[in-house]
Amino acid sequence: MTSPAPTAVSHHWELVSRPSGWPVPEDFRLVEVELPALAEGEVRVANAFVSVDPYMRGRMNDTKSYTPPFGLGEPLTGGAVGRVVASRTPDLAVGDLVSHDRGWRDVAQGPAAGFRRVEEVAGLPSSVHLGVLGMTSMTAWVGLLVVARMQPGDTVFVSGAAGAVGSVVGQIARLRGAGRVIGSAGSAAKVALLTERYGFDAAFDYHDGPVVEQLAAAAPDGIDVYFDNVGGEHLEAAVEVFNRGGRAALCGAISVYNATEPPPGPRNLFQVVGKGLTLQGFIVSWYAQEHGAAFAEEVGGWLRSGELTYDETVVQGLDRTVEAFLGMLRGENTGKMVVAV
Repeated sequence: MTSPAPTAVSHHWELVSRPSGWPVPEDFRLVEVELPALAEGEVRVANAFVSVDPYMRGRMNDTKSYTPPFGLGEPLTGGAVGRVVASRTPDLAVGDLVSHDRGWRDVAQGPAAGFRRVEEVAGLPSSVHLGVLGMTSMTAWVGLLVVARMQPGDTVFVSGAAGAVGSVVGQIARLRGAGRVIGSAGSAAKVALLTERYGFDAAFDYHDGPVVEQLAAAAPDGIDVYFDNVGGEHLEAAVEVFNRGGRAALCGAISVYNATEPPPGPRNLFQVVGKGLTLQGFIVSWYAQEHGAAFAEEVGGWLRSGELTYDETVVQGLDRTVEAFLGMLRGENTGKMVVAV
């Protein structure tokens, strides 16, 4: 039996009140705690990067969903990557790089089963395991290829296309032989990024006019696949422009996450019948076990070959995690938003 590591200090964020509409900094607090000595089978990890993601906003509401809400006065959780600094298990050694779900803190501790060893990627920061080689990118791969069943030659529309998931969706569509890839984004700079860096065939700023009109102009022959990160007006526009047999992977609806009243649904859902459309929501964890290996092989290969590119928006310091989270909800990030602890 290995000797226990001594106690250590950790800092973590807690939710102290449930947001009504947009979260505010006062809904959170940063707490210092003393971690106990490691028990047998546990590890202690110094986090290098923590993730902030749109789904976290939903967990701040006390409503029934696919995953339990965050508890008030309890440590927030989310994706993180870091190094083992103490271990009482043969499964993980000091110095191992691991990913886990004990984010929103600088030091994480718990049973080794909750931490997964990941490989170093030459020339890339460990944060890639939260984005382009992590659940973010797997969400893009699963949603496009498994849920929406994209086929070569399809015209694909991606909303929120300059974000962490959307930017990868568009590139995978192109690499898998889509006939045309169209994206929406929230600024002229992001629109330029989509076509000049990520290889989209067309892109538009949804602030410039009705989404349905801009989408119809970008896809004069209609769309076959829609990857939805936004919901609302974007989903209504996709239904309007869909070809017969169109398929939508409903990943998120960030446009309505902070609504204080139930948002109106698309007014044209009757077209789902006449066009034979499939609108399917999904949670990436449902597919991880079955498709994880295929995803890692294909996307890892594209990344190593340089065919797939990515961007990160990095905020420095655990004390700025809430700032990063709120900025992500406002669309201030390009690619994946992470906090460098």
